[in-house]
Amino acid sequence: MSPAKWTEPVLRGHAIDWENKFCARCSLMTSSAIREILKVTQRPEIISFAGGLPAPEIFPIKEVEEACVQVLRTAGQQALQYTITEGFLPLRQELAVKMHKYGVEAEAENIFPTNGSQQALDLIGRIFIDPGDVIVTDSPTYVGALQAFAAYEPRIECLPLDDDGMQIDHLEDVLKRQKVRFIYVLPNFHNPAGVTLSLERRIALVKIAAKYGVPLIEDDPYGELRFEGEDLPAIMTLHKENTIYMSTFSKILAPGLRLGWVVGPQALISKLVQAKQATDLHTSTFIQMIVHDVMRRGILTDHSKLIRKVYGERCHVMTDAMEEHFPEGVKWTKPQGGLFLWVTAPEQVNTRDLLKKAIDHKVAFVPGTYFFPHGGGLNTMRLNFSNAQPDQIREGIKRLGATLKEAMA
Repeated sequence: MSPAKWTEPVLRGHAIDWENKFCARCSLMTSSAIREILKVTQRPEIISFAGGLPAPEIFPIKEVEEACVQVLRTAGQQALQYTITEGFLPLRQELAVKMHKYGVEAEAENIFPTNGSQQALDLIGRIFIDPGDVIVTDSPTYVGALQAFAAYEPRIECLPLDDDGMQIDHLEDVLKRQKVRFIYVLPNFHNPAGVTLSLERRIALVKIAAKYGVPLIEDDPYGELRFEGEDLPAIMTLHKENTIYMSTFSKILAPGLRLGWVVGPQALISKLVQAKQATDLHTSTFIQMIVHDVMRRGILTDHSKLIRKVYGERCHVMTDAMEEHFPEGVKWTKPQGGLFLWVTAPEQVNTRDLLKKAIDHKVAFVPGTYFFPHGGGLNTMRLNFSNAQPDQIREGIKRLGATLKEAMA
């Protein structure tokens, strides 16, 4: 059969002004500043501390390949078929075992796989936030959460951070004067600040939230990446009934798999299922089965040990280099895990301007102002230590130190 002959266009020109066709909420959507910076840092000569990228050279490629082959050989038809929105049951059962080891009492029906934790944030925003509703975050906070929530038009009340995490001294005042939909908190190795919420504050937080009937969203992508110090209990263990826990395989296995999970009461899971059905039907069957196989064979446990060792070494290399090369007056956090640390320069330093000069010196970071819901933090920056080799870290910090000295001269 010969190919059909294409007809000529009926009209040419008369193009629609697409910008005026989008709905009002689209005006609230913005591109991630970090993603825009990453476009610049693709240049091979740039040493980048900008992304939140795991170390690719230690991805368990061979083990994931083996899992792919195993899944296709033993359950290929199932792996390539649709599945239920609730997720692959054996994976949820493995996750329940994993959560029990961390003190979180959860069964398979309380666990919900998502396409990365970023989708979980979006779904949580979708089922909780009406335009004008109030939510509470710390400041600075994870920019991806701000992006996910923004489309649902909340008003954000911010609590400042210090070395012990979210400062909750004024939380009760916030909850007294208005209805709050939820409190969003990153308790372990905070993104961007690298700090950890103290046990004392975790206990106080759950008591205040319970008093006012406000749900807690515990975002914990980095909790397994502690390379020094003692583990602290998950907030969910302190008040299971009032907490929604979420995490991801992006930091402990590989981000390209795009697999996260939510733990919560059955009423929450049921509503998330409905929201996800309208979004993408279900998380990839194949990916869920691959990760289940990796977990079942104990690979994830061994790989997490390797990650902690590598990231601990790189963090110490970075802080040692900062001690040597950063000028007096520049301060930084000293994380005990995770991927990031937070730098505060003197007030006269604007890190958005500094970034342009740093790129001239062939080094990059993320200006801290992007992590503040209401602006501010112009003299701050986030540095990632997981994605660069030790020699690159030393050289990159040397370049950044020179840039800071020029700006402060």
